Amino acid sequence: MIHVAAAAIFDAEGRVLVTKRADHMHQGGLWEFPGGKREPGESMEQALARELDEELGIQPLAYDPLIRIRHSYGERRLQLEFFRVTRYQGRARGLEAQPLKWLLPSEMDPHSFPAADRPVITALRLPSRYLITGEDAAQTNSFLKRLESSLAQGLGIVQLRAHGLADERYRELLSASLTRCRLQGARLIVNRPAGVVDWLGEADGIHFTARQLMLLSRRPPGAGLMGASCHNPEELTRAAQLQLDYALLSPVGETPSHPHAPTLGWSRFAEWVDGVNIPVYALGGMRRDSLAQAKRAGAQGIAGISTFWAVNP
Repeated sequence: MIHVAAAAIFDAEGRVLVTKRADHMHQGGLWEFPGGKREPGESMEQALARELDEELGIQPLAYDPLIRIRHSYGERRLQLEFFRVTRYQGRARGLEAQPLKWLLPSEMDPHSFPAADRPVITALRLPSRYLITGEDAAQTNSFLKRLESSLAQGLGIVQLRAHGLADERYRELLSASLTRCRLQGARLIVNRPAGVVDWLGEADGIHFTARQLMLLSRRPPGAGLMGASCHNPEELTRAAQLQLDYALLSPVGETPSHPHAPTLGWSRFAEWVDGVNIPVYALGGMRRDSLAQAKRAGAQGIAGISTFWAVNP
């Protein structure tokens, strides 16, 4: 197993630095995230700092885990640890004569990158906090006010979960919620107990229950985000095999609705997440200050209802 440390280096405009592989190299001509192999005796953080200094002449000052990827190129088995670098010292330049380019995550073409890097692009496009709406959807005015207050926290993605509503009422609420999400730059995800694929294109994506997930044989065609609820390694593996964009793994901790239910805990969460190559959110018992711990465990971020759902304004 070859261990690689790599970085998504951000500038002040939210762009990420990518470098181009030389044509004569393996995967030559493709763009990639800077980094390289860990040397004996190094930690991944030390390898990251050395590689960025050697390749770009910069020293990372602020960074945190982004995603860990396992990938095989024939007989070459790689484990790549990607870090999100938000502050560094020096001016980035190609010290190995490699072309450089700054791109917004939305501008990245996954097919222009090695296959191992493609889940990283997905992770870069996803926020670290994921809201699942509360249970008061039947009270439309109150619900929308709470949604507005929740969005004011800067949340980047919202799952509209309102299983008690019939499709017609849900569609009306979806339209009103989508308007509010658009104003705040957040994406809205549909969650329906049946026929969720039929809702593709009505918002920014769809979310599968674990049962719906396990009935899928392939990723449904269509644009937009697709994610799933998972509770065990088998469901996580299925989500990864289908190349979904993310998974919600729960319950990590106790929740108010199920205070005595068995929980995963962070060690088991980290173990299960380490086996898949898609972004995974930690769900269940999350607090606002759980984000750093979740990232240390390999999570994309944290998800929750009560964590982010605003109290009645």
